[in-house]
Amino acid sequence: MFKNLARGLLAAMLAAAAASSNAQTSPAKPPLKVGFVFVSPIGEAGWTYQHNQGRLAMEKALGARVQTTAIEAVAEGADSERVMRDLAAQGHTLIFATSFGYLDPALRVAADFPQVSFEHAGGYKTAKNLNTYNARYYEARYLAGLLAGKSSKSGVAGYVAGFPVPEVIQGINAFALGMRAANPQAQVKVLWLNTWFDPAREREAAVTLINQGADVLTNHSGSSAVPQTAQAHFKSKGVRVIAYQSDMSRFAPDAQLTAITHQWGAYYTRVAEAVLKGSWQAKPVWGGMKDGFVALAPFSSSVPADVASLVKKREADIVAGRFHPFSGQLNDNAGEVRQATGVMDDTTLAGMNWFVQGVVGSLPKP
Repeated sequence: MFKNLARGLLAAMLAAAAASSNAQTSPAKPPLKVGFVFVSPIGEAGWTYQHNQGRLAMEKALGARVQTTAIEAVAEGADSERVMRDLAAQGHTLIFATSFGYLDPALRVAADFPQVSFEHAGGYKTAKNLNTYNARYYEARYLAGLLAGKSSKSGVAGYVAGFPVPEVIQGINAFALGMRAANPQAQVKVLWLNTWFDPAREREAAVTLINQGADVLTNHSGSSAVPQTAQAHFKSKGVRVIAYQSDMSRFAPDAQLTAITHQWGAYYTRVAEAVLKGSWQAKPVWGGMKDGFVALAPFSSSVPADVASLVKKREADIVAGRFHPFSGQLNDNAGEVRQATGVMDDTTLAGMNWFVQGVVGSLPKP
């Protein structure tokens, strides 16, 4: 019996030694190197901050399976191409290009690095190894407009906007439609920046809109300047703000009504997992509120309960597919009927280049 026991112990020891030897001779698989290219400083809030939060969430979810590099404040154009080319050359096999103007540079780099998977935020062109992803921000923009219409005393909202690309125009139009659902006479005044990130110019545009009668502000730009400007004019003029990209309540504790927040963590994690598994494909993604890509921050305690309930009910309708912001008859701000009935399809939405009724002014000419 003792001989058998000894033999068993010896066998177990030999098996353990073999396993240890195999572990020493078979190193762990190296992590997936993932690069992120950001158009502005990461900062404490805004577009880039939210994408970086998504990067951090991916790191937390996947742990040692990924290794990330974030390059911030990269200008669109030649600089972005250089940075993406460097990341690819350094062994990053998944690169997220997170600004609209990075598309053509990313396509050029992707052509030279076919083994690298590229993901571009907001783009409209793809390649075999370049995918595009975006959120249906217009869904939350409609809800923001509904809240603005119920909250504004002047009936005028101010909108600080980056560039006149379809995504921005969709947001302006959805906001105006939501606002006029609450107040049919409401107006949305727009000022263009022709940049995504310039705090001084964002602040200047917000002040100009306040001087033009806007008592609710929102924006499609990259910093916290618009919420901070609303906060600065809250006591004197009662200005409120519906922030964009991040919850800006720490910058506008009195002025913020809510915020449209971007949520990228789950998507970035899924993409990295797909690359790790070898199942990644270039299939454009356009997710909405039901997909968790965009969400409203908690309402200010100053929002009446009935107004909050109205907005939440309409949000539930959007998530369930019972309501679409661009449904029914839609007229442009020159009075022309652009849609008589039905729901606007994605192709038409993706090419939107006109303002709905209620938006003051015209689009800049190319």
